[in-house]
Amino acid sequence: PYRFDVGPIIKQEEFAVPPRCTAKELEVILSKMGANMLISILKNLPESLKNKKEQPKEGVTFAPKVSVAKSCIKWEEQTAAQIIQLHRAIGSMFPLQTLWKGTTVKLLDFVEVDNIPDFAGLVLNDHGAVPGSLLYHKLSQTLAACCKEGWVGFKIVVLKKKLTAVDFYNGYMHSWFQQDSRTVHQECRFQTLKLSTAKKTLKEREI
Repeated sequence: PYRFDVGPIIKQEEFAVPPRCTAKELEVILSKMGANMLISILKNLPESLKNKKEQPKEGVTFAPKVSVAKSCIKWEEQTAAQIIQLHRAIGSMFPLQTLWKGTTVKLLDFVEVDNIPDFAGLVLNDHGAVPGSLLYHKLSQTLAACCKEGWVGFKIVVLKKKLTAVDFYNGYMHSWFQQDSRTVHQECRFQTLKLSTAKKTLKEREI
């Protein structure tokens, strides 16, 4: 079909999306809700059809198709809150991705740094961080990246394979943290993955 979500409304219910809900979690909730509504309609189909109403013509909006390019994190343009929201919205379909020393990596298992004990102190003691800069919080075993505003945490990096934050830090970051902070922020930093590069990753959907 070329047209979706058109025609009369037979039954509808309002639903408040739970805070911090991901698209995958929302899909499960709404599928159960939709199934219950369908059963309710079929139990009294003649009456349900009698009470149908046409959709209004005003206020119609069209959602753009989500592409893999949307998953490229823009560290200089996006805040921590926006990146977390993007992860919740499309992360199950397109894991968020970025560049690590010219190589595309995917980030999984995002966390809000406000929930990490003493993370604020770690940031206060750090100097020279720029968007994309990385820190490692040892107690919570979490990596965090500097955004346009704030920091965003994550637990897994997919390079050639899945790496925990501990493994990524030990394998790729630890040696730089033995040097001065200026060197750290030059070397331990994510770069924004450009659209032209993102197009090459269309077949890299598997994690």
